Amino acid sequence: MCWNRWIKVCTRPKSAFLVVDVQNDFISGSLNIKKCAARHDGSEVIEPINKLLDSVPFDNVFYSLDWHPDDHVSFIDNLNLRELDESSGITKEEARVYDTVTFKGPPILKQRLWPRHCVQDSWGAELHRDLKIVEHGVKVYKGTNPEVDSYSVFWDNKKLSETSLSSQLQERGVTDIYVCGVAYDVCVGATAIDALASGYRTILIDDACRGVDLVDIEKTKANVIGSHGVIVTSGQVKAMVEGRDRRPELGYKLAMEINKGKIYTKQSKQSED
Repeated sequence: MCWNRWIKVCTRPKSAFLVVDVQNDFISGSLNIKKCAARHDGSEVIEPINKLLDSVPFDNVFYSLDWHPDDHVSFIDNLNLRELDESSGITKEEARVYDTVTFKGPPILKQRLWPRHCVQDSWGAELHRDLKIVEHGVKVYKGTNPEVDSYSVFWDNKKLSETSLSSQLQERGVTDIYVCGVAYDVCVGATAIDALASGYRTILIDDACRGVDLVDIEKTKANVIGSHGVIVTSGQVKAMVEGRDRRPELGYKLAMEINKGKIYTKQSKQSED
């Protein structure tokens, strides 16, 4: 067990490179993050991502796409389509872009309001033309349910349904997930935290991410590190993927997951007895 589930993984990791939402609307379209509080230029993630795709032997490459139906709950111009809950601190008349309102359930839903973006089959939903798309890359679509938003590439925001990512990672025997893209403090951060919660050794690539709010970006970093993830720059990735740079934090994370699994197994056996 120690060899197969810990040492072997640490010495022979299987990697997945996950490029999150490098789409037109977030870079130069309706939800251009350059106009948000951090003033980040989303196009700046493309060069480091392309360099990584050209130089690092990732075992798997995934591209996520926000893929919203026309009547999606996150669009501020769809606010009139749904009823707000009494607990919502903001009325429909008062609501502005980036405000958070509460919709009536079931289930009751707190929702941050965004400009219309990444509508299915639109130009804004396409991956940016300068982003390298590798032949074996897999696209994962999220945010397809009109009634709930989906920041993470794993789950929607209410954990009602999951995307195809988890099953594909399991089928490929992935142990390590390298996460980057847009936006750092929204979809990238949510994905990294869900990857860690799902038991994956998770590496966030700092210089290949751009975000919305500087304070929230720092919170995202703290959450990743606090959950035993690792934050690196793109220049450090190749040595990690090739196994020349073995981070003790990732080995510790894996050991914790194994121990947690043993506890679950023991509890299951006790309940059966």
